Amino acid sequence: MKPILIHTHFHKRRTGITRSIENVLPFFNEKFETYIYGYNVKGKKISFFRLKSLIFSNREVVVHCHRNNEMIRMLFYRFLGAKFTFVATRHAETTPSKLTKLLLKKADKVITLIESMSKNLGIPNAIVGHGVDVDLFFPKQDVRRDNIEQENIILCAGRVRKAKGQQVLLESAKVLKQHENWALVVVGKVDKPIFLEDLAAIAKKHEIEKQVYFIDETKDIISYYQASKLVVIPSYSEGFSLVTAEAMSCGCSVIATKNVGVHSSLITHSKNGYLVDVGNVSELETLLLKAITNEIPHLGKKARKEIIENWSAEKEANHLMEIYKN
Repeated sequence: MKPILIHTHFHKRRTGITRSIENVLPFFNEKFETYIYGYNVKGKKISFFRLKSLIFSNREVVVHCHRNNEMIRMLFYRFLGAKFTFVATRHAETTPSKLTKLLLKKADKVITLIESMSKNLGIPNAIVGHGVDVDLFFPKQDVRRDNIEQENIILCAGRVRKAKGQQVLLESAKVLKQHENWALVVVGKVDKPIFLEDLAAIAKKHEIEKQVYFIDETKDIISYYQASKLVVIPSYSEGFSLVTAEAMSCGCSVIATKNVGVHSSLITHSKNGYLVDVGNVSELETLLLKAITNEIPHLGKKARKEIIENWSAEKEANHLMEIYKN
């Protein structure tokens, strides 16, 4: 009889955490009876009553949580006498709150995503980076977006907020004014409408407003990767930066900020992508111009090779299974 593996997901939005769970789930099925407890995520769901019957039985059960509300829920069941191995992943790089730290200390095993996150946590943990579904995120030729007038796309995907650095990108994008067949497309959920207004004002200031598009978060993000010549991730901070790995897997040439999230682990500058200093408008502007005018090579093939070899969802799943077994 296979051991039971349950990933929890109680969140109203689909996020990078959601995608990371969905990426690894299929690889567990051979060795585990695998379920999702929660909602808004793809996978075989388990009801509360079935969950209760398993965690209060003699079956071997592993429960993997990703957020505080999920950990509180499962720790309550454990308080009532439930028996299961409790694994928790910390997805943020910031120093955890007292509540988060208390909850994580109750876990049998804590996982972090990158080295800086591991060091900031202050609790023993194992580092397991996210992986990409390389069969889903793949390069595709001649993809066009009907909602974008220009032929060439520079993409910035992810939450639209100050920490993601889009204002730096908009300032750097003034080079588009001399290259009318290029567009900057910003795709993601807007945290504060006033910040989006600020970004639109920067585009207007540089007279590139007809070349800049703001698109709400979409399930069709893969087609945006595939349609883009260049992807820019100008973040000041990241938990992991799954967007960077996904873009590389789609064969995009990527520019990302140095020493933020997993950027400097994924990218070797000028080998499989490009790195810039955080907040450096002139440096990013120079790289954008060189990419547009083909003064620097497109590194999409080498980017995808890096993901396939070192950052696939299968590799992540194998590392997680080692932790579950132990």
